[in-house]
Amino acid sequence: MINITFLGTSSSIPTLKRNPTSVLLTYKGENILIDCGEGTQRQFRKAKLNPCKITRMLITHWHGDHILGIPGMLQTLSLSGYNKTLFIYGPKGTKKFMKSLLKTFIFKLNYKIEIKEVKGKFFENQEFYLEAKEMNHGIPCNAYTFIKKGQVKINKEKLKKTKLPSGPLLKKLKQGKNITYEGKKYLAKNLISKENDVKVSFVYDTVFNKKISTFAKNSELLICDSSFHSDIENKAKENKHLTAKQAGEIAKKSKSKKLVLTHISQRYDKNLKEILDDARKVFKNSILVKDFDVVEIK
Repeated sequence: MINITFLGTSSSIPTLKRNPTSVLLTYKGENILIDCGEGTQRQFRKAKLNPCKITRMLITHWHGDHILGIPGMLQTLSLSGYNKTLFIYGPKGTKKFMKSLLKTFIFKLNYKIEIKEVKGKFFENQEFYLEAKEMNHGIPCNAYTFIKKGQVKINKEKLKKTKLPSGPLLKKLKQGKNITYEGKKYLAKNLISKENDVKVSFVYDTVFNKKISTFAKNSELLICDSSFHSDIENKAKENKHLTAKQAGEIAKKSKSKKLVLTHISQRYDKNLKEILDDARKVFKNSILVKDFDVVEIK
């Protein structure tokens, strides 16, 4: 089960109901924080989440509404006995900005931080991998994808009939390799099946561009900047953001299954339906999230 908790869903300026951007993706032992807007540590409290479980932080870009919560979060971890290595990933310039940040705020850092500037596939283990793609926002900016690998499973009923012993032979089968046992050949394709990968894409501040739909292709969930309504598309372009309708177009072209609208401008606080309807004109399976909403993927 992949759980995605929306800790902040506003755009540049927080509102009474919406905190600046922050999303937590939880999968097994991983807790990946995407952006850390001002007040994110308090949002953890409200959501009854433990910040000490954070394993990785992905920074989309270095505008204040996406990173001003980092100093407070780092301090809270120090004061709470955080005992892991915190991996922080971001676009070009992240090492320089993190170095400056750590010099500006005076607190005892008693755990290890590893900072990496990333593009393409930058992390992989047996369960999942992470990818970054540069976006167009006027400054270095990344979109990210989380891809849960489809697991290879051996058909137990078919295996039972073969009387193959457990051990190295079955390991080879899981790797898709054909095997021979007691003079008989067994084809992997007849005994195994592979689940589909599950992809979650995070596309925040960027102007509309063709590479987004390619990067987000076949997403189970596309989480997307929807700062503006399409009736002021020129303003969205000027500020290098997306409209809700453009988010819908990206979801449709990328063949995503579900679109999540977030990073909502304060101007729509009293009429959120306007933004949702704008996306649904082109992509019906769209939802608009508020702070503390949780989306689950089985």
